[in-house]
Amino acid sequence: MSKAFTKEVDHGDDDELPDVRVPGGGKNYMTPAGYARLRGELMHLIDEERPRVVETVAWAASNGDRSENGDYLYGKKRLREIDRRIRFLTKRLERAEVVDPSVHHGKDQVFFGATVTYARRDGSEVTVTIVGIDEADSIHGHISWISPVAQALLKAREGDEVRLQTPGGVETLEILEVRYPAPAAADAG
Repeated sequence: MSKAFTKEVDHGDDDELPDVRVPGGGKNYMTPAGYARLRGELMHLIDEERPRVVETVAWAASNGDRSENGDYLYGKKRLREIDRRIRFLTKRLERAEVVDPSVHHGKDQVFFGATVTYARRDGSEVTVTIVGIDEADSIHGHISWISPVAQALLKAREGDEVRLQTPGGVETLEILEVRYPAPAAADAG
């Protein structure tokens, strides 16, 4: 029989969504807020989204012919997507190493979680916050700790100049300010 008439089943490596590898298979560093966001998404999928879709699929299946039942077909596809995302989030959270950047509050050296303002050669100033891989959001200035810019900045201090290799050549960045969030207020006992 020709392959053209066989049903293909999607058995790709579902757990490898847009997965950014952690260098050296090490820890997946995350801020407490990033961890809470991913865990919240996981709990929402498990407690709300998946049961709702399962209910829809069960209802659609009870309507008879599944081969032309759009609710059933879409529901099954959506369940695969949800299950794939649940596996992905579970793996990321299992490997997470939560690092509280507030422990460096008041220091002028760049570590994970720092918000750094630096000057570029053209005189422009850029402010970035170094966060986990799963928290990176360039629109809001959150860059992954494995990004080239973060790697250039890490361990430098205010006033230092660091070299960043770019496609256009080496660029020198001057670190103007390093900030960390203030520690959370201690519980009054």
